[in-house]
Amino acid sequence: MKLTDFDALSFDCYGTLIDWETGLAVVLGGWARARGLQLDGEALLAAYSTHEARAEAEYPGVSYPAILARSMRELGRQFGTEVTDDDASRLAGSVPDWPAFPDSPPALAALSTRYQLIVLSNVDRDSFAASNRRLDVTFASVLTAQDIGSYKPAPRNFDALLAEAARLGIGEGRLLHVAQSLFHDHVPAKRAGLRTVWINRRHDRLGWGATPAPPADVVPDWEFPSLQALADAVAADAAG
Repeated sequence: MKLTDFDALSFDCYGTLIDWETGLAVVLGGWARARGLQLDGEALLAAYSTHEARAEAEYPGVSYPAILARSMRELGRQFGTEVTDDDASRLAGSVPDWPAFPDSPPALAALSTRYQLIVLSNVDRDSFAASNRRLDVTFASVLTAQDIGSYKPAPRNFDALLAEAARLGIGEGRLLHVAQSLFHDHVPAKRAGLRTVWINRRHDRLGWGATPAPPADVVPDWEFPSLQALADAVAADAAG
């Protein structure tokens, strides 16, 4: 298949469009330094990732800011280090400050001329609204964990995505899912029967960063190092 064989793209947001690792590292790194923890940024993100994934699985109806606060407290327990209410609140309220990847706004603008764009995100509506202002694009639909009542990689989130695609008139097999996280997105998307594009933002780094390792082998249909590279490939397909 060609990239131009699809009518709509669904996106993970945080890690794919918004640089959540930089956003997390600002708060977690400041906390770790203040507590004298000798951890580099990658080790800190890797440790944090397990706590956030567990909190999302165990508390599917809890808001994302509360998930962030809970995860940070668990991180503190792991290292035997204090997490104050201010520390937890700082992380919980940090999502609006997380930067967009520089290529996200122009790439989304280009892709929007050919596809309907949908967001499927592990976040609350207010936090996403702040991030969307950084992306400067209008999405045909936004589905958040707050709307669905669970967090990816739960199958329920992809059931909701497929139902929304049908509501928008997107034909079967005409939706392509675009994401960075193999754990949160590619494994469950493939199980739901979707074709996927891996935006491998960590292509030049080892490890999985702020996402856990995927629980099963998964092979995305396409892989690009950036969203702009995807937009360029779509343009090349269209021209060819």
